[in-house]
Amino acid sequence: MRDGVMSGGAYFSGPRPRVFGHRGAAGLAPENTLVSFERALHDGAGILELDVHATRDGVVVVIHDASLERTTNGAGEVRQLGFAELRRYDAGFCFEAEGTHPFRGRGVCVPSLEEVVETFPQVPLNIEIKQEEPAIEATVVELLARHGALDRVLLAAEDDRIMHRIRGCAPDLPTSAAYGEAREFFERCFTDRLSDYAPVARALQIPPQAADIDLVVAQTVAAAHRFGLEMHVWTINEEAEMIRLLELGVDGVMSDFPGRLAEVVRRLRGSP
Repeated sequence: MRDGVMSGGAYFSGPRPRVFGHRGAAGLAPENTLVSFERALHDGAGILELDVHATRDGVVVVIHDASLERTTNGAGEVRQLGFAELRRYDAGFCFEAEGTHPFRGRGVCVPSLEEVVETFPQVPLNIEIKQEEPAIEATVVELLARHGALDRVLLAAEDDRIMHRIRGCAPDLPTSAAYGEAREFFERCFTDRLSDYAPVARALQIPPQAADIDLVVAQTVAAAHRFGLEMHVWTINEEAEMIRLLELGVDGVMSDFPGRLAEVVRRLRGSP
């Protein structure tokens, strides 16, 4: 609780099913960049999903990988670079569409989290903290608090240690289930051991399958809802799979093509 307001209220106030832009509109623009987030919102995303690390000088930046090679023309680990140095690299360099590189040389940079929060001041954000060491959870929370953004975020982490630190410094912020927590839910669900289950997370953010096991089935969706958990599924880019998951009752879908997902949602709702 901060200033009498429970954090995360605006994040959950929007309509369901929730349309997430996965790293923005990563199928149409360079992932985790301002241009990708702008495209996602233009195409109908209600929530922006993004990932963060921090530079050597402590600036929290929006990038999925710990290193630069896959998404930029740079090299090396994010945490070993200063922010000014990181900004010199082209974050549109590696994006390819139909054999071309339409974003090369167009000034697309790795954005800071602060830029994203300021550029999209009303938009709910799903922020996954990727960096294990040095810890950046408190820095992320302080930044969000300084910008009055705590009410519109959910913090995620696959690593259970990172999630433990998130909840330690921000117990009021809504979180998704880390890997171990999600595994516990599904193991309990599939073995009928949910009677004493008490989740701390507000959402399960999961793939449709893991190790050839279907995770998103009627049984697990119902169980999640029984305990007040939303189920958000990633990363779904095919229309038929979007329809299947939405008809099962999942609460949200993450897609590299949020416009495609938004259109599916409109059709299922019967909207024009």
